[in-house]
Amino acid sequence: MAVGKNKRLTKGGKKGNKKKVGDVFLKKEWYDIKAPSYFGKRQAGKTLVTRTQGTKIASEGLKNRIVEMNLADLNNDDDQGYRKMSLMIEDVQGRNCLTNFHGMSLTRDKLCSLIKKWQSTVEAACEVKTNDGYTVRMFCIGFTARQSEQVKTTCYGNATQMKKVRKKMRDVMIAESANCSLRDLVKKFIPESISKEIEKKCKSIFPMKDVYIRKCKVLKKPKFDITKLMELHEKSQEGDVGAAMARPEEDAAVNTLTADVKATEE
Repeated sequence: MAVGKNKRLTKGGKKGNKKKVGDVFLKKEWYDIKAPSYFGKRQAGKTLVTRTQGTKIASEGLKNRIVEMNLADLNNDDDQGYRKMSLMIEDVQGRNCLTNFHGMSLTRDKLCSLIKKWQSTVEAACEVKTNDGYTVRMFCIGFTARQSEQVKTTCYGNATQMKKVRKKMRDVMIAESANCSLRDLVKKFIPESISKEIEKKCKSIFPMKDVYIRKCKVLKKPKFDITKLMELHEKSQEGDVGAAMARPEEDAAVNTLTADVKATEE
């Protein structure tokens, strides 16, 4: 055999040899997710990102990241567990990710529990532009209800009635959303004030029950303004920033370790 022809023999290794891969989590950093001030709990959670290396900046990898959370966790209220909130990270300050509202939806089990036989399902959707420049699309769902002292088992509505109910749903959603900011609109979702108004307005056409804003998503946003974002987080900026920088979970971990060591010594 000619020298230098078989390159694998000179290297002394097999073809399948690969580089050892280290633990990828050693290159990661933890950041705190801060919810807007209109939610009860500001410390919403934590997220991972690769450390700043060369031209790759960690904060750039976090921006525009969407996190989905349950409203029960954000407001410390188990009764609101049927609603999910999507928050988008818009800015990073230190180890804090400042978020803004991005979307909202009902959980699947809640929707399934509402759909029953012997009633009509009515759905409507509309696009609204808030007074602070956000374009939002909302989806509403409702169900026909039995009238008082009704003997008949079913409560189906005819096509004309359902058309009027859908129009009324759209009118109420537009009226409630057009003259308020995105912040005020989210505040209306939590106590179901828009849904109650729809029920009241549709009563003259056909009795309705279980009316909910099923889904909401932000389609367009105005140009990013850091001052407006800081206004959403003004309360969380007072006390939570220092506490977040101190990384209290690390202290808790040290305490448990020392406790285990003392227990073994005893």
